[in-house]
Amino acid sequence: MSLATVKTPFQILSAQAVSAGDPTDATHVRVANDAQVHSLALEGIACIELDFPKFTDGRAFSQAHVLRRRGFVGDIRASGDVLIDQLLQLQRSGFSSAVLREGQDAAHGARLLAHYSGFYQGDVENLPHFARAA
Repeated sequence: MSLATVKTPFQILSAQAVSAGDPTDATHVRVANDAQVHSLALEGIACIELDFPKFTDGRAFSQAHVLRRRGFVGDIRASGDVLIDQLLQLQRSGFSSAVLREGQDAAHGARLLAHYSGFYQGDVENLPHFARAA
């Protein structure tokens, strides 16, 4: 998979908006942050929700990165104790949406995401600056 193939707009969701979802939806899978995603069957899955039980627990960042490297192009959603301070790193790690915990300002989070237009380092969507064609 080319790093540049996972271009998706990042969505900031409210807990109220996603709580009304269908719990029997087989295309939406919730994965614990200690699960091994290397062998997760990805066929027919549209959304993989990765859990942050505490904002200081970063295992879901690694899970998202592994899923993108495996070629998953669906929605990877962060849920749990997600803060607006994490949104940029979530996006750069392969997440395409996040459900913010209560008390977080989604509009401020969107402004933070728009603040930086580019990065020297590579991420799941972009090659590092030094590896790009001149």
